[in-house]
Amino acid sequence: MSIRTEIEARDGTAFPGRTYAETVLAPIYETAKQYLLQPLVEIHRAHLVMLAETGLIPREQGQAIAAALRALDLEALARSQYDGRYEDLFFCVEDHLLRTAGEVAGNLHIGRSRNDMGVTLYRLVLRQRLLAVLEAAVGLHAALLEVAEQHAGTVMLAYTHTQPAQPTTLGHWLLAAADVLARDIQRLIRAYEEANRSPMGAAALGTTGFAIDRERVAELLGFDGLVENAYDAVAAADYLGSAAATVQLAAIDTGRVVQDLLLWATQEFGAIRVADAYVQCSSIMPQKRNPVSLEHCRALLSSAAGSAAAVLQMLHNTPFGDIVDTEDDMQPHLWRALGALRDAMRLLTAVVVTLEVRADRLLERARASFASVTEMADYLVREHGIPFRQAHRVVSAAVREALAQGIEDVRQVPCSLWEGAAARVLGRPLRLDPERVRQVLDPEHFVAVRRVRGGVAPAEVRRMLANRQGRHLDLVRWLREARGRLEAARKKLDAAFAALAGGGADGPQGGVAAGGGEAP
Repeated sequence: MSIRTEIEARDGTAFPGRTYAETVLAPIYETAKQYLLQPLVEIHRAHLVMLAETGLIPREQGQAIAAALRALDLEALARSQYDGRYEDLFFCVEDHLLRTAGEVAGNLHIGRSRNDMGVTLYRLVLRQRLLAVLEAAVGLHAALLEVAEQHAGTVMLAYTHTQPAQPTTLGHWLLAAADVLARDIQRLIRAYEEANRSPMGAAALGTTGFAIDRERVAELLGFDGLVENAYDAVAAADYLGSAAATVQLAAIDTGRVVQDLLLWATQEFGAIRVADAYVQCSSIMPQKRNPVSLEHCRALLSSAAGSAAAVLQMLHNTPFGDIVDTEDDMQPHLWRALGALRDAMRLLTAVVVTLEVRADRLLERARASFASVTEMADYLVREHGIPFRQAHRVVSAAVREALAQGIEDVRQVPCSLWEGAAARVLGRPLRLDPERVRQVLDPEHFVAVRRVRGGVAPAEVRRMLANRQGRHLDLVRWLREARGRLEAARKKLDAAFAALAGGGADGPQGGVAAGGGEAP
């Protein structure tokens, strides 16, 4: 039997195209009813209000369609299974409206297409997902700033190329992480602003001959404006690419922070202790305190980056037009990316604010290293008038000699060794004060004198933190206002729909959250 014969026998005449239905249409229907059903109803309501207000349909028709929309059993639709009677969720809902209101319900489709509706659905869902990530990111930002304030003076080693470099403070490190996150948040805000534009009224790709009011539909759906060019509205996918690229970068940025925390939590490093609520024991080794919360953060962030990469890959080399590559098959990848990033940031926030920091151990490790010898070179320049490159050679020679003698703690280097190195490099002796050398090589002194803007001095870290707190309040305010605008639009739509339908104000139906269900 040929492959074609096998497929024809399997699909049969009762359900032609069964293979297509099972591999494509049924999964898309399941996703749509779970995440797009309520947004679809919101689009119907807003478009209906506009049609009635502009006189494109008589008021009595608008009332009949509104009654049919109110009669939709969204919970039953959410439980329904794909059976091949309808191509997709849109036609399923439309059939329910036609059976309730009669043929006049067909006028609800005046001046629009599944093309502009589909992109609008995706934008409605995407903006909710972006706001959820933004709330988690702003929460993590607050946590980083709070813990940075607590540890503005906690001295520790900083590393470059995985090797001890110079003394810094934990507060300075955390502030750096917060600053990177703040830039990721700004990129997420820009992605939200790109997504929060209405394609409605673009219809298939060239608008319509009906005198619709695109701005009114955008207003009722809470969009900040229009995607003006109709072809742009249905063909462009850069709003998806912006969101995916931003999520990918934010996941990578946050993952680098998590990687450091995991290293610091090792017994060998011993810098931090993850709270009991966020560790697990071994089934066989009673002593284990596995910081699995940080591992889960890292895994979630990798998942977010991977799903975002899938979105960008699916966009690659697709035609500039309405095409399925950017639609139902691809959208869940972006939702998963956003959901994983949100969850990772929420979990990391809880871990960060409950960390136990072993400050004494960090300070002792800094003192017992050679990380502060840059300040020794600076001291020779400032107080002995030696050019910096020569001072650098003096200190380098002294460090090499100390290591050759088995000295690994700068506090154990005798002043005579510094003097000898100076004599060899400069050809003349230096009269060094041992007590002054000891002070110069103290990592707390190293940190304290680096008061240049952006430096590690605790006072400078606190100055930066005060500035960042102001920026954080701006982010909180932006979130509150964005949520407020969406809520105001929802109330405006409810009122306009109720005025058309006659009766009390309407809210989301059937217990399905506005903007779709939680991202997979």
